[in-house]
Amino acid sequence: MTIKGIANGIVIDHIRAGFGMKVLEYLGLEGRGDTVALIMNAVSDKHGRKDIIKIENYQNLPLDVIGLIDHNATVNYITNHRIVDKKQLSLPKEVENVLRCKNPRCVTSIEQVTHTFRLVSNTGMYSCMYCDDLVKAGSELNFSR
Repeated sequence: MTIKGIANGIVIDHIRAGFGMKVLEYLGLEGRGDTVALIMNAVSDKHGRKDIIKIENYQNLPLDVIGLIDHNATVNYITNHRIVDKKQLSLPKEVENVLRCKNPRCVTSIEQVTHTFRLVSNTGMYSCMYCDDLVKAGSELNFSR
């Protein structure tokens, strides 16, 4: 299979196999009109299998939260068919309206408030700002921004 390169935009690489759809869902690129390619289960010497997303003509996307879905992913910025910058993603220190608290007694379960979580460990555990319940990165995602 041959996948054409892009002239300008970004390539999100080294996404854990099967998580590319979650990344696309978070980015919410539907209806924007530019080319988006999702390559699933590509062979990777380093990871065995991986997903890759190519987005034509975009530079300014909320990519930091993608680190919450897969902090091993990388973002390549492409200009004139060349990689001009590469960013290694990491777990964000704080996220809003991306994780959902599972505690039924938390204020977030009954009121319209911003779901805010802070990173409490480098293993990807996040603490709810309101009740201190812990949530693991990549679970309980809530993309209704």
